[in-house]
Amino acid sequence: MTSILAYDLGASSGRALLGRLNSRTIETEELHRFPNDPVQVRGRLHWDILRLLHEMKQALLKAKHRSVTLQSLAIDSWAVDFGLIGRSGELLGNPYHYRDTHTDGVMENLSARLTPPYIFGRTGIQFLPFNTIYQLAAMKRDDSPLLREADRFLMIPDLLRYFLTGDMYNEFSNATTTQLYNPLRGDWDADLLAAIGIPASWFGPVLQPGASAGELLPSVCGELGIASVPVIAVAEHDTGSAVAAVPATDRSFAYLSCGTWSLMGTETDRPVLSELAQQLNFTNEGGVSGTYRLLKNIMGLWILQETKREWERGGTTLSYPELIGLAEQAPAFAAWIDPDDARFLAPGDMTPRIRDYCRESGQRAPEQPGEVVRCILESLALKYRYVLELTERLSGNAFSGLHMVGGGIQNKLLCQWSASAIGKPVWAGPAEGSAIGNLAVQWIAHGAFADIWEARRVIRESFPVEVYEPINQDAWEDAYGRFRTAAGLAE
Repeated sequence: MTSILAYDLGASSGRALLGRLNSRTIETEELHRFPNDPVQVRGRLHWDILRLLHEMKQALLKAKHRSVTLQSLAIDSWAVDFGLIGRSGELLGNPYHYRDTHTDGVMENLSARLTPPYIFGRTGIQFLPFNTIYQLAAMKRDDSPLLREADRFLMIPDLLRYFLTGDMYNEFSNATTTQLYNPLRGDWDADLLAAIGIPASWFGPVLQPGASAGELLPSVCGELGIASVPVIAVAEHDTGSAVAAVPATDRSFAYLSCGTWSLMGTETDRPVLSELAQQLNFTNEGGVSGTYRLLKNIMGLWILQETKREWERGGTTLSYPELIGLAEQAPAFAAWIDPDDARFLAPGDMTPRIRDYCRESGQRAPEQPGEVVRCILESLALKYRYVLELTERLSGNAFSGLHMVGGGIQNKLLCQWSASAIGKPVWAGPAEGSAIGNLAVQWIAHGAFADIWEARRVIRESFPVEVYEPINQDAWEDAYGRFRTAAGLAE
């Protein structure tokens, strides 16, 4: 049976998923999974981009060895990071990891020169210190030799596509995350690029999700002993693909893409560039079929992941199910953090930062692992309520519940606490949302689905959705008020 292949690259792992349509039912199969670990080199944090390329080739070899015929393939990944291509066509240096510290202070310095209303009015993008605009500005400040040799700018999926096809394109959903794309003009913002001293000529044509993006190079096919495969540009920001896979029935819906990052928002027909959107620090990222994702980034399960790694470095190895079990047994509503406090962004030991936050906000610091995990998960669930209320205020819609997609929904305790925190149902599924949305856009490109809404209907019928109803409402309502005080969140 003919299959299509989705590469879904997350900030901690990557996967290659085969997709098949069988009597209007989607069948998926994990072909290959691999870690995506950043590399520290002389105080700088980079992505191991060539290792990712190698693993992607291994997936193609596995498909070959199983005699799978591929109709097409596509790539999605995290946003904001990029590689620079020199005039010779070679990659200049390893791409920086967005958590690298070279951007420290750059957003504040640039905002003093180009005001936030000016930048937001041209891009509609949330102010985050690792946005692409600040990464490039940091390189310009440091007089990076890479900038002197660069000829093209490619984001991570663009770069990996280039390695496989030899064609250089930028894709819409990822381009919008750079804070350098102007949605009103439908193109890169030459004025912003000039303001940070970056040539507009580096930035190429922007493909919409579903467009053809070349095919595998003869050299790649020869190396692997495979036939050529068409490559399609999907929503190459993984959140864009995850939102494409939300099995919503209503045209107005709220979603939470839950993983290393949590991204909450709603889908709109046009960007929301109002003063209120800027004040609330929401973002307008490109989606499928010309839509926009009005959303807000929340730090997400990164804090728990780093805490687990911290304990493992200290010799305490606890699985996620064990940590969740300890959290369930810990006292409820004892202490909270604001997950989006800047101290939680960088890699490293999290428990000292969590304890410092709690002490500074007048709370008793959690000590035991179960208390720490409960603090993290309760704080996330309560922050979800806060951001959902902001989303309703900004969009003018009252949502009947929340669609949760992504790997984080395997944490059933977080799903249940999220439902209880928001006081509305949570519909959890599918877990592999980004990869399934990637597949869906490929099928739209092939004509198997008429549009994204037909794709969502088939996704809804193909994958189970678990429903979580709110419980202990009075206790969660009281906790929400105290959480907002501890987190210093405005009314």
